[in-house]
Amino acid sequence: MAKITAFDIQKMKKTGKKISMLTAYDYSLATIFDEAKIDVLLVGDTMGQTIYGADTTLEVTLDMSIRHCQAVTRGAKNYSLVIGDMPFLSYGLTIDETVANAGKLIKQGHAEAVKLEGASETRLKEIRAIVDIGIPVQGHIGLIPQSAYKLGGYKVQGKPESFYTEDELIQQAKSLEEAGCFSIILEAIPHDVAKKITNALKIPTIGIGAGPHCDGQVLVCYDMLGCTTGHKPKFVKTYANLRKTILKAAKDYAKEVEEGEYPTLEYSYGG
Repeated sequence: MAKITAFDIQKMKKTGKKISMLTAYDYSLATIFDEAKIDVLLVGDTMGQTIYGADTTLEVTLDMSIRHCQAVTRGAKNYSLVIGDMPFLSYGLTIDETVANAGKLIKQGHAEAVKLEGASETRLKEIRAIVDIGIPVQGHIGLIPQSAYKLGGYKVQGKPESFYTEDELIQQAKSLEEAGCFSIILEAIPHDVAKKITNALKIPTIGIGAGPHCDGQVLVCYDMLGCTTGHKPKFVKTYANLRKTILKAAKDYAKEVEEGEYPTLEYSYGG
């Protein structure tokens, strides 16, 4: 099967094929997800928290994103579309600077598309310019983590009391489609609102905490694999408990080394 493209993702909405998407930050996991035929791998700015232990995504730099894109694209050689997440302050600058930074994720990071958060007038202009130069763009509305301070925290959007109301989100989604996005992430949006947005668009929606009516779903890979600790969002389903498995393996290794059980001659070069 040929490698997935942004154009293929658009066609999946027409054919009714649900789109699978995970975050990925390194070569090893990318090879596994590629072999598993995950449609889209997002080199997300969530690396700030999952890889670097930061409290938010705001510390991630463009150089960090480029390096992780390079690792993931080396692993996802056969199937998955790789999207580079544009970190805070790599856009929202001048149009020329934003386009140049998107281009770096493609040219240096070897990503095959980029993602930007928000749908302001400035963002729409940036997206049009990026698309115009030939780079596919994925939009992102609802809870947009880079603007969490403005939104009052990591809160569900699309409710009457939310920073962004249902009508505003529907209009944002339509504007992003008109600007040229090939798909849109809907994060932390009530499922009935996400359904209305999905039905209103010709391009696919990818949900994260937005219910079952989206055209696809995305999760942070370490959440899905059961590697993370602390608060787990309501929408996260864990498909493994790798933290427990890895912890046991590490303890077993340490015990065998301390007691002289490893390595035996079986694991040694002959001399």
